[in-house]
Amino acid sequence: MLLTIDVGNTQTTLGLFEGEEVVEHWRISTDPRRTADELAVLMNGLMGPHAQNVDGLAICSSVPAVLHELREVTRRYYGDVPAVLVAPGVKTGVHVLMDNPKEVGADRIVNALAANHLYGGPCIVVDFGTATTFDAINERGDYVGGAIAPGIEISVDALGVRGAQLRKIELARPRNVIGKNTVEGMQSGVLYGFAGQVDGLVGRMAKELSPTDPEDVQVIATGGLAPLVLGEADSIDVHEPWLTLIGLRLVYERNKPTT
Repeated sequence: MLLTIDVGNTQTTLGLFEGEEVVEHWRISTDPRRTADELAVLMNGLMGPHAQNVDGLAICSSVPAVLHELREVTRRYYGDVPAVLVAPGVKTGVHVLMDNPKEVGADRIVNALAANHLYGGPCIVVDFGTATTFDAINERGDYVGGAIAPGIEISVDALGVRGAQLRKIELARPRNVIGKNTVEGMQSGVLYGFAGQVDGLVGRMAKELSPTDPEDVQVIATGGLAPLVLGEADSIDVHEPWLTLIGLRLVYERNKPTT
């Protein structure tokens, strides 16, 4: 079984693949203070009996400190298991058409690979994480750029901190768009505000990707907070919760040692 690990700034997602299927998955908080030994104990506890069946590892991380510890995990606990850590030099098959390709996060490249593999180009990936990222892939599967906006939770936290009479709220759908109290007003502003942001940015990006037929651009949503916005953002075509893990599987297949 292939163990895939996507380390985000807030959450880390783990998935076990049997062939092309995700058979088990978990989300844990990302903690840069965890040591390699702590990570290994946590991973083995989550996987249970599946741990002994892991015969491959694929990892990408937005947090350098965690990536360092995961390297140690692969060395100490999975020394005889082929491991691919997405970093410069690893083959992804994605051409990055940016001013500085090295500054693009590994997870965004992996998402682009998976999106093009599953749905073809042109397409846009909207990843609802700590930040909400928008990644554009052209008809050839090239990563051509994107946009970065504050994430939903960041915005809620900022309202609670900077608003004298505001507080942190539950991220839930309010009864109405026109809130009848402060909590519902904040929920409406967050939910429908982000849905409008998604539709606005996606519409503009689609026109640049495919000026003659922007409707042909497929829009894929992923990330832990995607379900909150799915029913409200009209531009989203498909929800793929394990997009990054699928991309990691594809990267592993391109880079695993041959025997």
